[in-house]
Amino acid sequence: MTFEHQGLLFRRDHRLREAVADVLRPAAGARTVLAVSGVRAAGLLSALPGDAAADVRVVDRDRLYASPGRALAALHRMASAHPGGVVAVVEPPLLHGALERREWRRWESVLCTALAPSRMRLVCVHDERSLSPRDRAAVLATHPVLVGADGPRANPSYQGTAAFGSRPRAPEPLPVQGPVHRLEVGPSLPRLRQELTALGRSEGMDPDRVERMVTAVNEVAANVVEHGAGKGGVRVWRSWDRWVCDVTDECGGPADPLAGYRPSDGLRPRGYGLWITRQICDYLEITGGGEGSSVRLHFLDHRVEDLPADGGQDRAGDVL
Repeated sequence: MTFEHQGLLFRRDHRLREAVADVLRPAAGARTVLAVSGVRAAGLLSALPGDAAADVRVVDRDRLYASPGRALAALHRMASAHPGGVVAVVEPPLLHGALERREWRRWESVLCTALAPSRMRLVCVHDERSLSPRDRAAVLATHPVLVGADGPRANPSYQGTAAFGSRPRAPEPLPVQGPVHRLEVGPSLPRLRQELTALGRSEGMDPDRVERMVTAVNEVAANVVEHGAGKGGVRVWRSWDRWVCDVTDECGGPADPLAGYRPSDGLRPRGYGLWITRQICDYLEITGGGEGSSVRLHFLDHRVEDLPADGGQDRAGDVL
């Protein structure tokens, strides 16, 4: 078994149960994992023989999909921990907002590259009743194999990283609440870390958020110093449901918008920092061109459950 990324689209629950029952009959020695919503998991397990159901590990879907970077690292660890291979049936996360949709689609598009050496069959189940035409097109563009009534088959609509791998010129605009704090990226990274720590504490961030912010910004700033222009800037600001850090490089910056999504990047110094950073923050955007680049780091505040209908822009006044 090598890595296989498959999509299973269904319209009726009984079709899903039948297909998953076939999927969860892996080769001897493979680990079987089910990561779907709680109600759906119970129904899928009930369709399996008792001994087969007992061998299935059920994991929390929302915890698995905490963020694109952490989800990829979790799948990588899962495959590494089981040399006999892993058969995983997963239900994609609930998506809210254009940024989240784009970044998770980008994540889907890179899986075949990121997990290529892994012994894993990853089957993503999609309920067509809840898919918009655009969402359905994204599923087809990012899964090289589709699971149909007659079993797996090659998907002619698959595009891989070409589907969502392009580097945008600017990050997704977000409303700004409160002041925008500006710091400099230069040769003294310890000074930058001290300034960020003081800023986070003065803004009342909890210690864990401060530590994650400082670590993530430091990793990106180190790339600016070592591989970019050697200088740049940091903007730290509050949006409605998150803290945002923009790290700019006056040079071109990372050429690959998928940098840090591949575990193999850890073998090369230039990719290792972004591999770490994608796991520390919730979302990471790489934007810009040859004249300069920006890496935007998102740290979600899960205490804020709903975004106002106006996106918070009327209250914030500014948008970055």
